[in-house]
Amino acid sequence: MFRLDADPVLLLETDERRELRTVLRDLLAEGGGPEEVRRQVESPRGYDRALWGRLAGEIGVHGLAVPEEYGGAGYTFAELAVALEETGRVLCPAPLLSTVVLAGHALLHSGDRQACARWLPGIATGARTATVAGFLQPADVTAERGPDGWVLRGDADFVPDGAGADLLLVAARAPDGQRLFACEPDGATCDRTARRVLDPTRRQALVRFRAAPAEPVGEPGPAAREVVDAVLDAGRVALAAEHVGGSAHALDAVLAHVSRRTQFGRAIGSFQAVKHRLADLLVEVEGARSAAAYASACLASRAGELPVAACAAAVACTGAYRLATTEYVQLHGGIGFTWEHPAHLHLRRARADEALFGTGDDHRLRLADLLGLTGRTD
Repeated sequence: MFRLDADPVLLLETDERRELRTVLRDLLAEGGGPEEVRRQVESPRGYDRALWGRLAGEIGVHGLAVPEEYGGAGYTFAELAVALEETGRVLCPAPLLSTVVLAGHALLHSGDRQACARWLPGIATGARTATVAGFLQPADVTAERGPDGWVLRGDADFVPDGAGADLLLVAARAPDGQRLFACEPDGATCDRTARRVLDPTRRQALVRFRAAPAEPVGEPGPAAREVVDAVLDAGRVALAAEHVGGSAHALDAVLAHVSRRTQFGRAIGSFQAVKHRLADLLVEVEGARSAAAYASACLASRAGELPVAACAAAVACTGAYRLATTEYVQLHGGIGFTWEHPAHLHLRRARADEALFGTGDDHRLRLADLLGLTGRTD
């Protein structure tokens, strides 16, 4: 029987999390509006390195959920989720999801203390960016022993932030089964090509390994598969937190607009049809907020129902963000369809993220399987 056993304390908005949210919102507000986002994504690096350093140095965002023994603050994912929600509000293009969530959890879940001690301190301080390859999309990468150690060969496509990451954690086929490998890419043995994607604030790349030196991380076989599954669930929870932030921004922006915009001598927000649409959106956003908070609590406490909570949050938050961005564009009227307005940037992220860790149908099918509903006829 399915049982909810996450620590309920992690669902509360503590004073520390409230203060963290306030400080982050103030800092991120300094970054400017959509023009600044465009400037960042069009730069060679794709994000503001100075902001990245401030998030790590002044606030310690990168190390929030990293254990103290590896240079982190030793908090939980519940604190990191606050940061993800706030960066989702402003579409911050920095590689927080790929570095801190995906690569960070891959190292922690591997159980390889030596690898964690080597790589996590740099992630926690913001000195090193990282990502995973062969996790989100199937990859054709093999590992073999060379004269000087392990080397990787093959391709991994649509690697998040793969073009500029300092460290790649790669799921590859080895003679003893699937394994995880850490690779510091260089131009001589690793070709990285940025992909043109729908969401410019979340870069992806094709990575080709040509006898790239690598080091094994963790144990081979089923243990490696478990790490991949755990990382994907962590990614779903992180994405849900980002979507709550983006949905809340869209709702706030629409409310402000319909309160100012007038037709026939009245604010359009006073029209009953608009009120109903906003009420429906508020219900969706608050439902998504609850689903994301519970999934974050499950991840923070390593509760057994994390896979169910992660899939439920993915369905709820993706749906809420889709609706929020649609209303963001439509209720702004003509201006909402222009490139100058930020609505289209949120719309692009919402659409692109719908398939990042699996589609809504994928999550529903997995939920049915986890809850034992597959094949029921009653």
